Amino acid sequence: MREISKGANVSLTALSEDAGSVVVSLGWSSASGAGDADVSVLLVGEDGKVRSENDFYFYNNPAAADGSVQLLGKTPTDSGDEDRIGVDLTAVPEEVARIVVAASQYGGTRFGDLDGLRMTVADRSGEPLVGFSIDDASVETAFIFGELYRRGEEWKFRAVGQGYETGLAGLATDFGIAVEESEEPEQPEAAAEPPEPGGAVAPRAARAARTTTAGTPGPAAGGPAAPGAAEPQAATEGTVSPAAPQAAQATAEAAGPAAPVGRPPGPGAVVPAQARGPRTTRKKVTLPKAPGKSLAENESWRPARLFPVPSLKSDKEREVRATSVLLSVMAQVPEFGRRLTAAFGAPAGRMQTFTEVSLPHGDTPRRPDGVIRVERAGKLWTALVETKTNGNPLRPEQVQQYMDIAARRGYESVITLSNDVALEGTAMVDVKVDGRRKHKVGLWHLSWAEVAHQAQLLIRHEGVGNAAHAWLLQELLAYLQHEQSGCHGFQNMGPAWVPVRNGIEDETLCLGDPRATEVVESWERLIRQVCLRLGGELGQKALPVQRVRRGSDPLSRRAAAAERLCLDGRLSAELRVEGTSSVIAVTADLRTAKIRTSVDVPAPEGSYPLVTVRRLVRLLAEAPADLHVESLVEGENGPRGTLERLRPEPGDLVPRNGAAVTGFRLTLIKGMGNSRGNTESGFIRSVDEAVDRFRQGVVAHLGPLEARAGRRG
Repeated sequence: MREISKGANVSLTALSEDAGSVVVSLGWSSASGAGDADVSVLLVGEDGKVRSENDFYFYNNPAAADGSVQLLGKTPTDSGDEDRIGVDLTAVPEEVARIVVAASQYGGTRFGDLDGLRMTVADRSGEPLVGFSIDDASVETAFIFGELYRRGEEWKFRAVGQGYETGLAGLATDFGIAVEESEEPEQPEAAAEPPEPGGAVAPRAARAARTTTAGTPGPAAGGPAAPGAAEPQAATEGTVSPAAPQAAQATAEAAGPAAPVGRPPGPGAVVPAQARGPRTTRKKVTLPKAPGKSLAENESWRPARLFPVPSLKSDKEREVRATSVLLSVMAQVPEFGRRLTAAFGAPAGRMQTFTEVSLPHGDTPRRPDGVIRVERAGKLWTALVETKTNGNPLRPEQVQQYMDIAARRGYESVITLSNDVALEGTAMVDVKVDGRRKHKVGLWHLSWAEVAHQAQLLIRHEGVGNAAHAWLLQELLAYLQHEQSGCHGFQNMGPAWVPVRNGIEDETLCLGDPRATEVVESWERLIRQVCLRLGGELGQKALPVQRVRRGSDPLSRRAAAAERLCLDGRLSAELRVEGTSSVIAVTADLRTAKIRTSVDVPAPEGSYPLVTVRRLVRLLAEAPADLHVESLVEGENGPRGTLERLRPEPGDLVPRNGAAVTGFRLTLIKGMGNSRGNTESGFIRSVDEAVDRFRQGVVAHLGPLEARAGRRG
């Protein structure tokens, strides 16, 4: 991969023969775990302006209808978070001269608070081509990382690194997008909106009317102007909607219902007209979270399913059935098929899928479990699929054969699909790549948990094209969740789990034991699967928090975690749901066989301690009585007690010495399963149940207190 500096450019065609479709990645890390940013993409003409509102892509408008741009969402990496964007350069309209890739922050944070700001561009096979690191970020709240631009018949990449103190509104105005003011008036406590039922706390939508303002904020001091960009002017930061002929329409649509998907609008949020008006809400179909009343006589009646599973008797049958079910739904539901393949470099186009295809390989033909083909503009993109179910491992020699076949036949990818969850820096299978071959084949991995996550996001939150497609996805989800399907995601902590657990209990586990590292890797896979499940249920990204610095090595980080496991017998992780300030900490103590789930809640600045404590106790009226509540006091241990004891006497949480309370720590403790699997007594199920109980019973009630703390903090 070629590293370039700010202002430099390079031809993508010169770096790869397979650069017609690229994956752009924006990455960062945060030592506190609280830092985050949203990516956005603008398609810009020769005049340096967007053509219309359809040229602006962000979290509420994530994909182009022609497949040229698709925001693929966040994914955890060993150094923090990474946002990926699929760009099909062959589908970009001729009148688009540049593709600007940017990111913005919200909630008062700055890019100087993040470490390892970096942009990379990879070709269709996933091979990294060029990288650019930003090391001079400070007070900026928006950044143009880089841009892809045309030069004759080729596409080039330029490292921009331009920052804006005025946020995404300032950046967007430079490219012909008007700015509307949007402020959320302070509301009395009694009028605070309750959290969504059974979900994490979501920010409240802005209520104020929006008015268009003029002017253009410029980049942060010292940032170089983007090539071809308009001269910066001054303006007020606010809600963004496209300018020019769309301005009147955008103003009219502002009075329409808020878009049901994504982060609700607030000061500095980006809300194009199609995301605010009724057009978006009418296009997409979702299924109700609560099923309708059943017409069955009793609970023993089972609804008919499109994909039945009880007759499955062998692993081979499960693999064949699961592959056929998944690939058929991918081909019939365009949003779903595109969602699963875009990250692998597939273009947007007509998709067909096949199973049990015979391909020549020496004297004996090979039969991959499936084949995916996508046609666009007369060109074919092809991927071979190898499937495993019921916890069966992938076989390296089998995957190697498919990689060789794909390389010889000019196919683009091999996709492995199993219950296991991939980790950054750890290969699912080891394969050899012949460097003499010009044609590169990408090797990608999907977990069944990721497949279920994407299906649930579409049918419960984001919507699909019609009711029939929503029903198909619901049937697929029912199949994947059936106990006989074998497609339940990560279900086994591995052979090292029992020896490590026993070694911790009898204090015979030695430092440096490689089995401890195996357990740490299994723990990371479990946490990432928990995040996938939470994200599917809530409709928001849930990611593990990585509190690491730039340049940290994943192997050394896991070795350090294994050392802590040997010394104190604990596995720890933190989860954060996008759009909330809460970081949920999960700790499995193998010495005591207990699982702790906790969250720290800041106290509203300037409030009276007793008033805040009483308010907290009222908010937790439906929380479990065994919830532990501790006051956080700087430099000392604060008062603590169970919610059952504190309800009649909330004043017991106020320090008697008058020390200032900075916040509260809420903790639930539950017994830990011992077996390595996902059975009733299994460790994996006990972690899932602990996180679910804590989220539904505790975190879901904290919205009003968090919102109040955020307004006054």
